[in-house]
Amino acid sequence: MLIGRLGLETARLPHSDRHGLVYLDRGRLTAEDGALRFRASGSPSVERGEYTLPHQSVSMVLLGPGSMVSHDALRLLARHNVALAAVGEDGVRLYTAPPLLPDSSALARAQALAWADAKGARMAIARRMYAWRLDEVLPHRDIAVLRGIEGSRVKVMYQVTAQRFGLTWNGRRYDRANPNAADLPNQAINHAASAVEAAAAIAVTATATIPQLGFIHEDSGQSFVLDIADLYRDTVTVPEAFRAVSIHTKRPAENMERLARRMTGEAIRKQQLVAKMIDRIKALFEHETNIESALASAAPVQNRLTEGDSGSHGGSN
Repeated sequence: MLIGRLGLETARLPHSDRHGLVYLDRGRLTAEDGALRFRASGSPSVERGEYTLPHQSVSMVLLGPGSMVSHDALRLLARHNVALAAVGEDGVRLYTAPPLLPDSSALARAQALAWADAKGARMAIARRMYAWRLDEVLPHRDIAVLRGIEGSRVKVMYQVTAQRFGLTWNGRRYDRANPNAADLPNQAINHAASAVEAAAAIAVTATATIPQLGFIHEDSGQSFVLDIADLYRDTVTVPEAFRAVSIHTKRPAENMERLARRMTGEAIRKQQLVAKMIDRIKALFEHETNIESALASAAPVQNRLTEGDSGSHGGSN
């Protein structure tokens, strides 16, 4: 750890190039002018003084006894994908709180078992999520076909929702390299989607399910989070994004990102969305939580989906 600025404030280093861990104790970790600052009161590990941390070149900050961290510091760490763990003296204990749930791995095991059964339970779970999203049980068992059908319906949903708010819709466009180049409706959708994905990440963490094991999304390290967030695209993400654009046209001085996130956040709170997401995750694996019988029941899951899912979940979004 070095005193002073390190000239790394604009660097974007991948995790594979980072230098490991930073241990801090007996001090206060804050964010100032876009940089992490640690005011150490002094210990055998960290001398007394003020330090600017190279937060873009480490993978994890270990926060030892006698330390505090500010909310802004947590936001900065999250923005740069730096983990933070509360640890004991010299790192001999890990105190970071686990998800608040019973001491059971049933949901995670059911998820992993269903995901591993690509031709049976995995497709049944994907079809169940599409049934919830589309309010209809589709007969298809090809994920590419299901994605195509859902994509066509989403295009119509965008257009209809835009008309409801009196907006012009020119199609979904998103350039990851330059997200601000999109028009206002697309920018608002991006910001609203990020907010709903954060709610989904909380629900996934609370249920101790596995973010990487998605059933519709595949490549992202947050695939299951995206699966859950997409369940609310037509009821929360897009309506709140377009509502924000509608307000922005009347109050153009307001920041679009802040407005979209605030509108979406209010909807998340009023609709108790995180609680609904948790219930959905539990319902998603309700037929797979008995691990011993899950393999034997993988094929009948599809029959149960066709028989029972069309009316029980579609209207609760």
